[in-house]
Amino acid sequence: MGIPSRIRALRSSPTTLSTRFPAFGTVLEAGTLFLLTVFFLFYGLVPIFGGAGLGLVGADEPRYAQVAREMLQRHDYITPVLWGKPWLEKPALYYWRAMFSFREFGIHDWTARLPSASFAFVLVTLIYLHIRRFRRGGQLDAALITASCAGIIAFARGASTDMQLAAPFCIGMLGWYAWYETDRKFWLFDLYFFVGAATLAKGPVAPLLALIIIFAFAALRREWSILRRTVWWPGIFLYLAMVLPWFIAVQRRNPKFLKIFFLQHNLERFATDRFHHQQYFWYYLPIVVLALTPWAVIAIAAFVDAVRQSVAEWRARGAKYHYMGNFRAGDAFPEFLVLWALIPIVFFSLSDSKLPGYILPSIPPLTILTGDYLNRMRERGLKPWLLILHAVLTGILTTFVILLPLHLQNPEAIPPTEAIVAGSMTGFAAAIFILICVYRFGLKRLRIATMTPMIILIFFLFGVGPFFGIPALASTKRNITLIDLTYSARPLSRILSQIAPGEPVAVFGVRRDLEYGLSFYRDHRVDDYDKDGVPAQQHILVVRESSVRKLSQILNGRTYEPLFKYPAQNLVIYSVSARQ
Repeated sequence: MGIPSRIRALRSSPTTLSTRFPAFGTVLEAGTLFLLTVFFLFYGLVPIFGGAGLGLVGADEPRYAQVAREMLQRHDYITPVLWGKPWLEKPALYYWRAMFSFREFGIHDWTARLPSASFAFVLVTLIYLHIRRFRRGGQLDAALITASCAGIIAFARGASTDMQLAAPFCIGMLGWYAWYETDRKFWLFDLYFFVGAATLAKGPVAPLLALIIIFAFAALRREWSILRRTVWWPGIFLYLAMVLPWFIAVQRRNPKFLKIFFLQHNLERFATDRFHHQQYFWYYLPIVVLALTPWAVIAIAAFVDAVRQSVAEWRARGAKYHYMGNFRAGDAFPEFLVLWALIPIVFFSLSDSKLPGYILPSIPPLTILTGDYLNRMRERGLKPWLLILHAVLTGILTTFVILLPLHLQNPEAIPPTEAIVAGSMTGFAAAIFILICVYRFGLKRLRIATMTPMIILIFFLFGVGPFFGIPALASTKRNITLIDLTYSARPLSRILSQIAPGEPVAVFGVRRDLEYGLSFYRDHRVDDYDKDGVPAQQHILVVRESSVRKLSQILNGRTYEPLFKYPAQNLVIYSVSARQ
């Protein structure tokens, strides 16, 4: 057979290059995973990957980043310090990793977030490798769904401890289940090592959740020997060797550590509303849906399907009946994932203090279930109504993100009709695109059809240029996005550095995240009129417009002149004279 004949035969064959050459398929799959995961987690974060990014937002990001900076400056790896005082709310894992990032790449907001993004990248990669090893077929779906869901994208870009807990905890749980299937002690190493890392990220909640999940799994399957066999002395010694040195060292240097960390920031945080994060009991239900977007509809279907499998298998075990059919022999994975997903949600729903990041460890088991579910549905077909709801949800997300800049510019106003129409049409186009792709090419193209609008939205939120972003203020000569301008202290800090380099800054009536953000970007704690009083020396004052009328009383006898307005955050900036 000549070469043209071979080419025609290859074209007419139902097989693909991936099936004819498995190595090529593996390389293509790994390359796809790498490129898309890097884009979702690092675009707009690390400068070499493009985008304008987003400055540190919220109260926690600038505080955690500042703690890491001060520990690096003091060459102190034991006591977290904020503005010269011990900051004992959290263990040191995030600070250590941020210190390393600062030392290697410089002190920036993106290097403060690199610990979370890198941990998320490792998590996605190990999900792919684990599913490829134990549930071959759905590995790429599971990994990419994890990388492209809103919860992982958001927390992977946060300078916080949430991903420091979730990523190693989830890797440890995957390792434990690998041990359960293979009975090879090697996999127990993952459990003890990574749960140890998670303990150094947030404390005893990591081993507590792991213990509850494993206990519930053993009870459901009536395999109590699992608990005894999980107790592996080399693993226990490894865990203690990782965790105890820092806890002992920080307690010796700071005798109040046990009281502040364990009593106030663990027990009291769970049992009381001391830190003012009280929410309704059902608070985490919409949070989980938002975190799984745009895959939430299919994830819910996958979860319900897994629950049905688990109940059927539980009943079959009770009747001592071994079945085959659609169930894999000895397959306990759906039960394990269901318990793993549910227990953190239920556990933190019982807490009086609730924050979105607490249930981040529940997201990976749900995305894994979703990937496995889609893999099985390729043979049986996805129900049309489920596909339509998925497309509609993706369209709604697209419309929301397109209209977000207008909402940020004027939160109290309804966007113009033409903007609503344009955003709705864009969302409609995204939904139709998904439906057409699946109809034309099959369910195997659902992931790329869904991720295409997500890629465009990431460009829109974190990109630069006349279409994707907002031009920089002329004086800063930097690119910024509208979200940055509206929620971060970074653009304002750049302006202040231009007009008053080195001059002290104070705030009055502003959000505390702006106060902490200005402190980090200027590497100097800003004074708060409400807490610290009015500084005696000449300084720059950042005040909310609604609080300007109070300045005449607070600054009685002092001269204060307006420098400029910062309408993006309803602020006015003044120059205040020294006290006479």
